[in-house]
Amino acid sequence: MQKWILAIPATSDKEAKRKEQLRQELKWLYQELGNTKGIADHPLVFGHCDLLSGNVIIQSSSCSSPSSSASSPAPSSASSDDPIATVSFIDYEYATPTPAAFDIANHFAEWGGFDCDFSVLPTRTQRRDFLTNYLASYNSFLDRAFQQSDLEQLFDDVDLFRGAPGFYWGVWALVQATISQIDFDYASYAEVRLGEYWAWKEAYTKTHRGEVPLRERRWATEED
Repeated sequence: MQKWILAIPATSDKEAKRKEQLRQELKWLYQELGNTKGIADHPLVFGHCDLLSGNVIIQSSSCSSPSSSASSPAPSSASSDDPIATVSFIDYEYATPTPAAFDIANHFAEWGGFDCDFSVLPTRTQRRDFLTNYLASYNSFLDRAFQQSDLEQLFDDVDLFRGAPGFYWGVWALVQATISQIDFDYASYAEVRLGEYWAWKEAYTKTHRGEVPLRERRWATEED
C-alpha cells in the first residue's frame, strides 16, 4: 500500500493533499491493526488477498475426474444437486503474508461484487458460520483442537479489519485510474471503496454523525 500511495499522481495541491492524507491514514491503520495476534499466536498467514467470486472455482463431483487439477477448466458454480468435489482458487498476483483477518474481511467485502452492493454482505451469523469452518480446516493442518476463544478472537479481528479492504482497493483504484487501459471507471470505484473505509473509521472512532451507512448497518445485522 505504501508503494501504491507513492504511485498516486500529485500534480495539483488538491492531489498532493489527498496523497498525504492517505499516507497518514496508512500510518494510523498500521498503528491500530499492526499488532493483530492472529490464530494460535500466528500473526500472519499466506493470504490470497483477492478472493472475489471470479477467483473461486467450485467444481462438482460430476465434473471431476482423476486427471483434474486446480488449473483445469471448471464451471464457476455447481448445481445445488451435485456434491462439491473441489474448491480451487486462482489469480494469486496479490498474494502476500497478511493477517488472516484481512484476507477474510476482504473476501466478505467482495460478496458485494464490483457493484459494491452492501445489502448482500454477510451477516454476523453468516460470518460466524464461515469462521467456524475456516478454523476447523486451519486446526486440522496444525493438529490442534478447536477452541471457542479462537473463534471469538478471529470474529472480533475480522470485524476490526472490515474497513481495511476499502482502503486497500481504494488506493489501488486511484493508481489504476491513471495507468489502466481497461474500460472501467476506476476513479468512481476508488471513491466507493474509500467510502467503506471512512464509514468504518467513523464507527471505530465513534465520530459518526447522522444516519449509519448501509454497509455498517448490514455488517451489524445478526441474520437475514
